[in-house]
Amino acid sequence: MNRRLIGVAAALALIVLAGVAVAATTPTLLITGYDTTTVEAVDGETGESLATVEARVADGFVKQYVGLSATDELDGGEGMLFVHGESAERAYVMRDMAFPLDIVFADANGTVTTIHEAEPESRPLTRYEGTGRYVLEVPRGWSERHGVEPGDRLVIEGFDGE
Repeated sequence: MNRRLIGVAAALALIVLAGVAVAATTPTLLITGYDTTTVEAVDGETGESLATVEARVADGFVKQYVGLSATDELDGGEGMLFVHGESAERAYVMRDMAFPLDIVFADANGTVTTIHEAEPESRPLTRYEGTGRYVLEVPRGWSERHGVEPGDRLVIEGFDGE
């Protein structure tokens, strides 16, 4: 009887170990879905609306690590919003990306601090750095097309500026 229990325990341990290995090499399997929110870019001086996107919210480590790498393309009105606990210096890379992006960094109040036009993966990976609590990724050229620049604000539905 004890041998049987030991054998079952060993088999279960191997299954769990295999599951952890698969999740580590394919983190998208850990993502069960994204909440979405509306992000509006407004002129920092006039408060005039510049553009609006529907963004998937990446608010945890796995979602932030995967980002848009499991996405083939974004429509002009789509994006991904990375939400961090506080405003800080951050660096983003284009790991396993299929298309170019604008990477928009915004502080805790939603004020845009930096915008990068980012190309798909290169080796070594280019680090796109900025200061922010929020980082919005949208199709490349979105910021220029809509006149979004540092000093403008991102108004994020469901998130109050701090």
